[in-house]
Parts: sequence; structure tokens; C-alpha cells
Amino acid sequence: MALFNPCSALFTLLCISLPAVAAEDNANLIERGAYIARAADCVACHRTPAADGPAMAGGYAIDSPMGAIIASNITPSKQYGIGNYSEQQLADALRKGINAKGQYLYPAMPYTAYRGMSDADIHALYAYLQNGVKAVEQAVPPTQLAFPFNLRQLMWGWNLLFLDPPGFTAKPGASEPLSRGQYLVDHLAHCGTCHTPRNLLMAEDPQQYLAGAPLGGWIAPNITSDKVSGLGNWSEADLMHFLKTGHLTDKAQAAGGMAEAVENSLRYLTDSDLHAMASYLLSVPARRASQATAPVRREVKPVAMHSLETGQGDQASLADSSGLDGARLYNSACASCHGRDGQGSADAFYPSLSQNSSLNGNQANNLVMAIVHGVQRQGADLAVNMPALGADLNDEQIAAVANYSLQTFGNPQLSISAADVASLRKGGEPPLLLKAMPYLLIVAGLLGLLVLYGIWRWTRRGK
Repeated sequence: MALFNPCSALFTLLCISLPAVAAEDNANLIERGAYIARAADCVACHRTPAADGPAMAGGYAIDSPMGAIIASNITPSKQYGIGNYSEQQLADALRKGINAKGQYLYPAMPYTAYRGMSDADIHALYAYLQNGVKAVEQAVPPTQLAFPFNLRQLMWGWNLLFLDPPGFTAKPGASEPLSRGQYLVDHLAHCGTCHTPRNLLMAEDPQQYLAGAPLGGWIAPNITSDKVSGLGNWSEADLMHFLKTGHLTDKAQAAGGMAEAVENSLRYLTDSDLHAMASYLLSVPARRASQATAPVRREVKPVAMHSLETGQGDQASLADSSGLDGARLYNSACASCHGRDGQGSADAFYPSLSQNSSLNGNQANNLVMAIVHGVQRQGADLAVNMPALGADLNDEQIAAVANYSLQTFGNPQLSISAADVASLRKGGEPPLLLKAMPYLLIVAGLLGLLVLYGIWRWTRRGK
């Protein structure tokens, strides 16, 4: 008769349970990594050009002042993706801007923000990218920028000047929620990448931290605690709602890059993380552009019926390239949703124009860009799909409908010309570095010739 051996039974139980525990821990780690990827908004850039393409497969062209930067494949494909990356190589890409081949990355990949990511978050993200994402065996075209921006080695000097040491440093005396909010805002969500102005060499200007900046024709607004041009009059609840849904009645509507951030990232964050971000943003010292003034809040009376065409949605006025009557264009293209008086719908699904920051602020860039590109956004509560009119209206017509809207519903001190519209379509005013580059190259060439001449004279003297 066999005797019961408690040690043997315990060993058997451990052999059965340990793999199950390990599998559960690994699953939790991958789930945590998926959350980190959402918070870092990885999918917004590392997507395919096709909207329904596989996740993280890359190929999407990211517009920059220097040209289009092609996002890489970061699936676990060993041939085309990062399947052969070690965890340290991923950390170097995130914190140092150097990939596994030793190539310098461009800061369109926001490694200047990710450099503050914790070891634990990078470990979880690595587990997710290697084990939670389907490998896509698909190459992406290389990034091809014009000279001299195609010389990736130049990024060594740029990093030496502007890349902070890795790691996160909380502000002295900050509470745990404020520190968490700072970590999310500054590093994972990399808010400063869009909302902080750039200096001459295209690095973020720390003296204007989160004070708002132009971005591909759009304006990423001031998100400091300034009461005139920033978030100083918002409550934490307001800001949390906006981050999760992309809209706040009579205050703001997310469009462009912010709409993408809401759709791909922010709406998935926990309430505690959104609360932390809101608390931190409202604690950021106020910064204000010298020309900024308070939004123009107008009491708009209903528009006189006789001033507009009868009926709505008149496509003939959109097809008529000679039509420059802003009122008629507004009635045909905009009034069916925003109303003849520009006040939108009673439930604010179609927002009021007179209470919209794109019309009542100090710049009309976002109004023009919304007309040209439309607004597509999926928030936590609803989807928004404002149609793009850029293909239907020429620059003069867009200027006409924008100016009518500003004069009738928004800030009447603002006006837009057809030349302004043409510039915004192309991404806005190019940075000074780009405008000066031809002259800098000429100067560099002349200096090079002088050096060569000096060498020639020196060698001749020795004969």
C-alpha cells in the first residue's frame, strides 16, 4: 500500500501552479504594456496609410517642416519590424532616439519626451510590442528628406544640445497625483511636443512651456493656467471631460492632431490618470503671448432670412468656383448643422460658432483648417464627422466663408485672405531654420572653399 508523501504532493502542486501564475503575470504585463502604448499614443503615428490597416505596421507619412517622415513598422516582425530588438534597444530608441541599427531618429518620434519613461513602463511596453501585437511582414518606404536634413548624423549634435538626461524628476513638494499628472503630460502623452513653441533649431523652448504653438497649419493652443488664452477658467471636471470626449460645450472642440490624440489615446485612459493630468495642467504657471486677448463672446442674433439663399445644402454654390459670397457659401455648406444664426443644435451636438475657440480667439488658423480638412473624431461618448470642404472650395471661397463666419459669429477683428488659406493648406509659415537654410548652405559652401584654398596655399608654400 502506497503511503501519502506530503512533500511530493506539494512539489506536484507547485509544478502545476507556477506556470499558471507565470502566464497570468505575463498576461497582466502585456495588458499593462497595451495601456502604456495607448497613453503614449503609439498607434497615431505607427499606423498604415490605410485607415483599416494592421496596428503598428507603419508606413504612415508624418508631415514635418523638413518633409514627410515615414513611421516605422514596430510589430514583432523579425524582418521588417522590431522582432529582433532587445529590451535595451527599445529603451535606447525611446530615450536616446537611436534605433537598433545605430541610426539616429528624427524627433518626430518624441524621444525627447519619452526619455523620462520609467524602466517599469518600458518593460511592460516591450512585452506588449513583442507578444501582444501581431507581426506584420510588410516593409515601409524609407524616410527621404532633402539635404542637409537627410544627414541623420546631424542629430548627434542636436541631441547634445537639447536632449535632457533620461529619467523623470517630479517637481519639489508635488503630491502623488500631481507627480503622476506631470509624468503623463511631459513624458507618456508628450503634450509639449505640440503645445510648446520651438526655438530656431526646432527644439522646444522651455521658457514657453505649453504656451501654444503652430503645428502644420493648425494652432495647438496654450494649455497653461493663463486665464485669457489658456485653461485658467476651466475646472478639472471640464478638462477631464474634454480629454475623454474631445469636446466641451461652449468652450472647445478637438480637431486635427488633438482629435487624433483623443481618439487613439486619451479616451482610453483611466479616470484617475485623466484627473492627474487635469490637476497638473491647471497647476502649470500661466504663460501668455504678448498679443493674446480675451475671447470675444458674442450675443448673436438670428441671421435675417433675406440675407441668405432659400434652403440649405445648395451644392450649386459649392460647385460654382466664381461664387465668393460668404453668406451664400455659409448657408450652403454650414447652416444645415450650425444653423443660420451659428448657434448649433440645442443639445450642442452641432456646436455653437459664437462660443467656439476657433472663431472667438486671436487666430483663425483652426477655423480655416477645419473648413479645409473637416473634423473627424471618435471620443468616449460620440463620433464627430464634419465634412472636409477643401476639395470643393477654392482658397478665395474658403476665405469668404471664414470671414463671413468671423464677422457674423466670432471675432470681427480677425480676417483671412486667400493667400493665408493657401499657406495654411501647405502647413503654414515655414520655420526660420527652413527659410534660412539655402543661405546657410551658401555660407557653409564658401567657408569650405576658403578652407580648401587655405590648404592649397599652405601646400604650395611648402614647395
